[in-house]
Amino acid sequence: MRLYDFIESRMEEILQAWENFARSVPTEQPKQDVAGLRNHGERILRTAATDMRTAQTALQQSEKAQGRGPQMSSETAAQTHAMTRLIAGFSMDQMVSEYRALRSSVLSLWLAREGATVKDHVQDMIRFNEAIDQALVESIAAYGAAVESTRQMVLAVLGHDLRSPLGAMLMAGDLLLHQDRVDEKGRVLATQVCASARRATGIVNDLLDLARCNLGTGIPVYPEQLELNPLCRAVIEELQTAYPEATIVLKEKGQVAGQFDAARMAQVFSNLIGNAIRHGDTASPITVTLANKAAGPSVAVHNAGEPIPVEAMPYLFNPQGRYSSYASGERGSAAGLGLGLFIASEIVAGHGGQIEVESTVEKGTTFEVILPVSSVSSPCRS
Repeated sequence: MRLYDFIESRMEEILQAWENFARSVPTEQPKQDVAGLRNHGERILRTAATDMRTAQTALQQSEKAQGRGPQMSSETAAQTHAMTRLIAGFSMDQMVSEYRALRSSVLSLWLAREGATVKDHVQDMIRFNEAIDQALVESIAAYGAAVESTRQMVLAVLGHDLRSPLGAMLMAGDLLLHQDRVDEKGRVLATQVCASARRATGIVNDLLDLARCNLGTGIPVYPEQLELNPLCRAVIEELQTAYPEATIVLKEKGQVAGQFDAARMAQVFSNLIGNAIRHGDTASPITVTLANKAAGPSVAVHNAGEPIPVEAMPYLFNPQGRYSSYASGERGSAAGLGLGLFIASEIVAGHGGQIEVESTVEKGTTFEVILPVSSVSSPCRS
């Protein structure tokens, strides 16, 4: 009996084996019924049987062997199966194991009856493996896309919903600071509460910006005619208050003006100067230079100290790279240079500019923001 005929004639026995394996997978979700455990199994098998019956050229076989099988115009059973397994609490590894068990069950049952001595049987096994591999590729892609979409949405909702309680904390801390009856210890505690709330708000805002980029909406930039000099001075004053041990020197080589988003550019200055304070040599001053160059307005932030490792440079503005297994072992000047730099680079890109980095033992580390004279775009690179 050909394998595709065997699949269709012994469907119940194969589905029972599928169900038994799925039932053995431990998840945190409630136990599923028979229909849930068998979901889409029959459609996947019938699709495989139909594919095996269909003649294919050598080119088609080669394409399928490389994971480039024909694309369906509508959602396949394998794609839908991946979604339901994700909702049921299956990990991707557990879902992949289902296919391995399905493949093993079908072939072992069939070979126990037929053997593998006939040439057609060998070809049937090849075609069956191709069909299951195609279904597996579709499931993995759908599962991965669903996980990523869920992650992005959770990130956006979490960032949005945290803003209200943080705002309440900040308001309460400010009210305590202005109460006449609060003693010195109370003022210190209120100041700490306000500082922590502001820092947490900054993190939440970064998360929201990351979520906007991931969801494709981009970081909003609303430019207006603006001088960067007073904006930069205000940011430095604020950071100097937060980090009294740091020495920040501002060099203004002319008035730098253009079409800029004030709040967003303040965010860029705060991120870059804040990184210089946290990662530079505290014994040396941090220099912020405002200038008009041939290419356009420029803001450079320089600090002395340990340079950024060469191998970390490609990941500086990439949050996926920054929080990869590579970044988990980072130490020194590269550690923690993650989401803030990504957000800064996206804001600068939204203004049509770019950030350049130079970091050596001899010269120290310089992040230079180079902005165009007037053009503004809204890209969001993920």
